[in-house]
Amino acid sequence: MTLVNKIPCTIVTGFLGAGKTTLVRHVVENAKGRRLAILVNEFGDVGFDKSFLAACGVEGCTEDAIVELPNGCICCTVADDFVPALETLLGRAEPPEHILIETSGLALPKPLVQAFQWPAIRSRVTVDGVVAVVDGPAVAAGAFAENPEALAAQRAADQSVDHDNPLEEVFEDQLLCADLVVLNKADLIDAATRTRVRAEVEGHLPRAVKVVETENGAIDPRVLLGLAAAAEDDLDARPSHHGEGEDHDHDDFETVAMPVRPAVTAGDLAARVEKAAEAVGVLRIKGFAEVEGKPMRLVVQGVGRRVAHHFDRPWRAGEARDGTLVVIGLKGFDKGAVAAALAG
Repeated sequence: MTLVNKIPCTIVTGFLGAGKTTLVRHVVENAKGRRLAILVNEFGDVGFDKSFLAACGVEGCTEDAIVELPNGCICCTVADDFVPALETLLGRAEPPEHILIETSGLALPKPLVQAFQWPAIRSRVTVDGVVAVVDGPAVAAGAFAENPEALAAQRAADQSVDHDNPLEEVFEDQLLCADLVVLNKADLIDAATRTRVRAEVEGHLPRAVKVVETENGAIDPRVLLGLAAAAEDDLDARPSHHGEGEDHDHDDFETVAMPVRPAVTAGDLAARVEKAAEAVGVLRIKGFAEVEGKPMRLVVQGVGRRVAHHFDRPWRAGEARDGTLVVIGLKGFDKGAVAAALAG
């Protein structure tokens, strides 16, 4: 089977809260009838991303076109989860014309790209491209070191540091594997800052890779799809901090699903989430909740002090309106402080 006959797959990677799901949803909403399927790797106890995508209300965006892989980081469960799920999609009566794969924020893209060399799928699919979504304001605020090697040396020399935080390496590995970088939330930083952030991102790239600025993940699908990178045949050009076959874990992170009572107003809940996000070690908060007297379900997403919320769809008849927020943080973060803040 030639490359033309293979079903293209686009891997969307990026750190926590960068806007991957919003970008994928935008592509689905603007696919203009193209038959898409989505594999989403939710890192947590609540299927937030799948539900958010499935509620898009676009023809073709159906439950059976979206497959959730919730059993841990996709790059760690390739054999058990990813390959079987991909084979299921390929075995459908009407296989998808393009597959979007949204990884968790902690996933390393290279092991996933390597999986496309497996005999069971190699002749049937190809990695059309790896897209790294970058949170512009987070990088501008110094969330990731410009020189990871220097940071590692500084930590090694500092005897007071008794743990190793892999966030910088995860971030850089996603850039090192990318065929396209989406600098998201560009509207939240000024022109001078955007220029600085672009230069910092480009400093991590091992080869010429296009950097596209976006607002709310809004990008023309024609830019994102059809890169024809055949990334599985181009692994040598995609360096990684983690060697082939080397295991990695996410012991530095943990996720907790916390119930949240109905809010009097959307702003009330946003204020509670913002306060909870201030707890030391909290990286991201996301989920659904009920607003008293409102027929619509409220989506809440918080990264740092930035909290966004909107109503996504009506509550279904008989559907439990139990609000639940997934909190993702560094291991040992103060869950009591987060729960107290969410309780108000």
